[in-house]
Amino acid sequence: MNDILVIVPCGSATIWDQDPSAGPTEAYRAYYGTPFKLNRAYAERFADRWMMLSPKYGFIQPNFTIPGPYDVSFRKQSTNPVHLDTLKEQIEEYRLNTFRVAVGLGSKEYRWVVDLAFENTGVLTVFPFRDLPLGTTMHVIKHAIEVGDSGIPRLEPREPLIG
Repeated sequence: MNDILVIVPCGSATIWDQDPSAGPTEAYRAYYGTPFKLNRAYAERFADRWMMLSPKYGFIQPNFTIPGPYDVSFRKQSTNPVHLDTLKEQIEEYRLNTFRVAVGLGSKEYRWVVDLAFENTGVLTVFPFRDLPLGTTMHVIKHAIEVGDSGIPRLEPREPLIG
């Protein structure tokens, strides 16, 4: 069992905004906005593993290839975001249910989706920057990275396995 999984929301600023002919791109390179960059840096600093949450593709690994631009949002159900059942299947497939804590970053829509997806998995979901405005969140995340304090609640040590 691992300890910390950080879930980074995909950003709205993409490589295809700058270069519409960019073609298929790995997810970690496809998004370039400041919120994504800071969330990614936070994840790289504090997570045992990090995943991205895409409204179109669900939980994706950073090296997942995105074929091109898309316009899907958790805020607008009419855009047909990924279904909750798919997210739950991905949690099993990617073994995200082996983590003690899933740290959700992003807006309330992302938090809502993360909470629902991890419901009944035994994984504690935490949102250390919940209810902060975006600008404040970015400032706090940057500070967390600089001082090495994730804002994640301390975990009790695991009981040793008796074998």
